[in-house]
Amino acid sequence: MDPECSQLLPALCAVLADPRQPVADDTCLEKLLDWFKTITKAGSSLLLLQENPCLVELLCHVLKPQDLSSRVLSFSLRLAGVFAAQEDCFQYLQQGELLPRLFGEPGPLGGAAWTAPSVRSGWIQGLRSLAQHPSALHFLADCGAVDTIFSLQGDSSLFVASAAGQLLVHILGLSMQGLAEGHPSLQAGDWPVCAQKIVGHIEESLHSTAVPQITQALNVLTTTFGHCHDPWTQVLWVRLSPLVGSLLEKDPVPAAHSLVDLLLSVARSPGLSSSSCGLWETLAQTLNHLSPTQAGPLALGILKLQDCPQVLRAQAFVILLQPLACVLKATGQDPGPSGVLDSATGDSLTVDVLLSSKAACVGLLCRTLAHLELLQPLPQRPCPWPQEPLLGAAVTLLQLCRGSASPASDVGRHLCALLLGCVRVQRAALDFLGTLSQGTGPQELVTEVFAVLLEYLRSPDSSPTVLKKAFQATFRWLLSSPKTPGCCDLEPHALLVLRELLPVLQKRLCSPCWEVRDSGLEFLTQMTRHWGGQAGFRHALLASEVPKLTEQLLRDPESYVRASAVTVMGQLSSQGLHVTPVSPEHPGGQQKSLLVELLHILSTDSEGFPRRAVMQVFTQWLRDHHADVAGDTEQFMARVLQVASQDLDWEVRAQGLELALVFLEQTLGQFHSHCPYAVTPPVAAPAGSLAQALQPLCRVRLFEFAFRALFDCDRPVAQKSCDLLLFLRAKTASSSGSLEESRSGPDVASVEAALQRWQAGDQGQPLGDLEPEVVLAVLRSVDLEGLRGALAEGSDHMEKSPQSLLQDMLATVGVLGENEADCY
Repeated sequence: MDPECSQLLPALCAVLADPRQPVADDTCLEKLLDWFKTITKAGSSLLLLQENPCLVELLCHVLKPQDLSSRVLSFSLRLAGVFAAQEDCFQYLQQGELLPRLFGEPGPLGGAAWTAPSVRSGWIQGLRSLAQHPSALHFLADCGAVDTIFSLQGDSSLFVASAAGQLLVHILGLSMQGLAEGHPSLQAGDWPVCAQKIVGHIEESLHSTAVPQITQALNVLTTTFGHCHDPWTQVLWVRLSPLVGSLLEKDPVPAAHSLVDLLLSVARSPGLSSSSCGLWETLAQTLNHLSPTQAGPLALGILKLQDCPQVLRAQAFVILLQPLACVLKATGQDPGPSGVLDSATGDSLTVDVLLSSKAACVGLLCRTLAHLELLQPLPQRPCPWPQEPLLGAAVTLLQLCRGSASPASDVGRHLCALLLGCVRVQRAALDFLGTLSQGTGPQELVTEVFAVLLEYLRSPDSSPTVLKKAFQATFRWLLSSPKTPGCCDLEPHALLVLRELLPVLQKRLCSPCWEVRDSGLEFLTQMTRHWGGQAGFRHALLASEVPKLTEQLLRDPESYVRASAVTVMGQLSSQGLHVTPVSPEHPGGQQKSLLVELLHILSTDSEGFPRRAVMQVFTQWLRDHHADVAGDTEQFMARVLQVASQDLDWEVRAQGLELALVFLEQTLGQFHSHCPYAVTPPVAAPAGSLAQALQPLCRVRLFEFAFRALFDCDRPVAQKSCDLLLFLRAKTASSSGSLEESRSGPDVASVEAALQRWQAGDQGQPLGDLEPEVVLAVLRSVDLEGLRGALAEGSDHMEKSPQSLLQDMLATVGVLGENEADCY
């Protein structure tokens, strides 16, 4: 510990122990505890306490009957655990009976402070830190702490209850740590005292009729098998699996969700899944005993296992498919040739759940669709995959929600009544339908898919979120359409769909709901990115009103829509799909270019999103040598950098630096024609060539923009500028030797003086026209590496110091004199 901190520590401990003093906030106490953890990890806790006896005095003082703050008491308990984590320091604290008084009955356990959840949480966390060595285990067994942890599993605070369960797992693992390797065949009766006590409590809880106790026991076992994979866990499972299996005999199965978590945790454990401990039989029985809602997560977990008997996988897949099989049967559809859905259709329990209520029906269907969506892309998914029946089920669900299906039974009619207009099922079915686009299907079924998607896109009843998902699913199906070899264009059927789709898109771009307009623009962006260069798409798009409507949305009242319109227009223009509109100021026919329009948005839009989008479009245009930019690149760069430098949005300024970097690379790329991966170093070019190459950068005032950004108040901007200037310096290092004599000239001195004023906060004076020689000299005089290091540290690295923390905590109670605190 630093001497300065040691001098401040006694005063701080006195403040914390005094109930009359205002209590430090939780953030300061957390930082203080983190500091002590860092110290004890790096050195001896015993030496720390011996050199700073005020810490022991603080721990003793909190035990006195007084009205001490619960947060200070919680902090002290956690601090004691941090110190006692080292065994020699644990013995030192035990000499004065301090630990039993803190963590045993004489301590907070019997006082009014125990009613505060923060104190109970601090007690648990203190024991968690303390339990690191054999001496701690004896202490826990002797002081009765384990029994208290048992009771805290049912605490009213979920945080305390969860921490208590995790502490039991930690103690169990620590108890068995020394025996796991030496006695792999260890029997439960020979286990250490703490382990026997915990396992006995778990057995007692599993025998209980109270669901909360069963849940607690199952959660402890789930965490144990998830974290511990030593041989003793096999003995534990063999001992407890009959009790776990007996839960299946109860109706209903208690704590079903926790039981599923436990069984999957055991199945994922390497030692248990490969042993003959009856695990697979237990899983199969559980699938049969759980309700359809409870069995779905277990079925999905089984199917995601790497090593699992094929019979169990088949059983799990049938159970997972049962809700969709019921939907197909209710609407009179064939479950498909694979037979998987056919074997899943006869479950009456699933039908009962589907028809019991709208909430139960919607919940089961949404979970089933979500599970299948997760399973579809996995390499271990069942094979054969019933693609056609699943496609049919997804389409049918969407039709049921729209009321356009044809139920073949009373069950189907009941389902239609329950699902009509259900947005949750619509969203889930559209997501699943989009995922199924990764597979194939017969053309007539694909036609049905596009038909139902178009139905949703046309419907005035579709909500904005449903429309967004319908657009996404439509794009994914267009993307997966079979293509002619050697051709990237849309296939004929997809082109027919596109021609039907564009009028719908036109309508949606005029929607009064801004989310719908934004989703339409996002969909257009995706299509243009993939097919903007293809003849079929281009012809269909240009024959529609979509480009014109998109241009009008540049002036939309909603900033998100304007930003999306900027992005789309940038892409359309790059692909030659932008029809330049006639300027309203010149109805006679004079045209207003998109570049001018985007510059206007960059200069005048009141929201940041559209301006950021403009900068991204300009950067991409520069990379692609867009015609509007390539015509007069220097004028373009000068105008954009001038506007971006004055923007109040730091992301716009940062994007301006990205644009500057692209221009710099393109300019110097013509100067450096050698291969960057060449083995031989490049030959230094004459100074005149370098100066000539830098002239365009000087003319667009790129260096003034970069130097000003170097001292930007927003750190990401300053970091980006620093990286740009370091890149430039490295690029020109081998070619600027003859320009070094310019370094001490009067122009260089004036620029350096201006930069110092900018760094001090006075950025009013511009640099004016700079010559290449001056720029290179300034680049070498500025400590860019040091500045980059300072920026990496952050603006608060001084305030994060322990000394600053102690000073601030003392200053809040007036212990330090005026101006002694490092306030920030």
